[in-house]
Order: sequence, then C-alpha cells, then structure tokens
Amino acid sequence: MAQRTRLTKQTINDMFAKFEANNPHPEGELDYVNIFTLLVAVVLSAQATDAGVNKATKALFKVADTPEKMYALGEDKIRDYIKTIGLYRNKAKNVYALCKALIERHNSEVPEDREALEALPGVGRKTANVVLNIGFGHPTIAVDTHLFRIANRTGLAPGKTPLAVEKLLLKTIPKDYLLHAHHWLILHGRYICKARKPECYHCIIVEECKFKDKVMEAGKK
Repeated sequence: MAQRTRLTKQTINDMFAKFEANNPHPEGELDYVNIFTLLVAVVLSAQATDAGVNKATKALFKVADTPEKMYALGEDKIRDYIKTIGLYRNKAKNVYALCKALIERHNSEVPEDREALEALPGVGRKTANVVLNIGFGHPTIAVDTHLFRIANRTGLAPGKTPLAVEKLLLKTIPKDYLLHAHHWLILHGRYICKARKPECYHCIIVEECKFKDKVMEAGKK
C-alpha cells in the first residue's frame, strides 16, 4: 500500500548520495556475454532467481551466444538447457521465437528501441527497460517487485501500479543518479529492504525512509 508521505527533493538526493557512496558502480546479477545473451537472460529471469538463471545459462551461452546459434539449437534443445528454471517450456518457446524475430527483423541485432524490444516474443516493458539500461546505458528504471515495494514503503515514489511507480521515479530521482538507480534499488530490496523482514537495523537510508514499522533489531518482525 502506498505511503501517504512522499520524500522531499533534498531527502531523495541524500538517499541516492548514500547509495552511490556505498556502491559507486552497481551491477546486475545476471550473467551474460553480450547484449543478445543479456536479453535472453532477462527474459528467462521472469518469476525466477538470477542465481537459478545463471546456473542454467552457463552451459547454454557457451554453445549459443548469437541469435543464429540459439535458433539453430531449436526449441527442444533450448528447453533442455533451461528446464531447471520456472516456466521453462513457455520461456524456451519465447526465446526460440525471439531469435527468429531478431534474425528476420533486426539483422540479428538487439534493437536499441523500446517499442522494437517490446514487440519481441517474451519481452515486456520491464525486460526492455533492463536491456536498455544495462546493454545500452539508458537511464531507464525497471520496476520489479523489489522496486515497487521500496518506492511505496519508503515514500520515494508511491504508486498503485508498476508503470505509475516507474514514471514517478523517473521524475523524482535526480538525473545524476538515474543511470544506476535501477540497480541500487533492486539490490537494496533484495538484500536489505526485504518484503517480510526488512533489515532496517543496518539500512544505509534508514534516516530518509518514511516506513512506519521499521525493524531496528535483528530477529524482530
């Protein structure tokens, strides 16, 4: 549920200054070897952990690091490589179709364009934002469950939908911090500001956060 109290511009600036000081060059946790494999990894990461995706793609990307090589494997073999990942059957189908689309429509290149990315099988707004940010250096923000929770919980960018939160974050976060904001917030949500047991007792932005039920001791709920 959205916080009623939003953070001030100064507080938001202070928050991201702390994120930057703590981790100047944040990186995503999905393994990839080029922009194509990044796109595939992000598609596979839906409703799956990054660690689980990395385990499956380690062998896959060794034999197929281009759309042509991946497409040549065929849907069945792609499925065999990723069968440890949730929803692997549908994901294999999407990856196979995605490769076909890249070969036929984009000369085997991953497009640097949101609309073109979202037109690819298995690619939604969140996936497109991740690829544009990590692969092409665009200041985009992919709102996953972690970002949605933090934006509302802290008062950073309250919103009822991921799109509403994304738009408000883009307006709210200072431009100097936008490029890395996506990573800082995801990592913070994954390891500190957890859904059930937020670890406020060692949170670097606890002073800026507007969350009413802060957990200031380990082991407390």
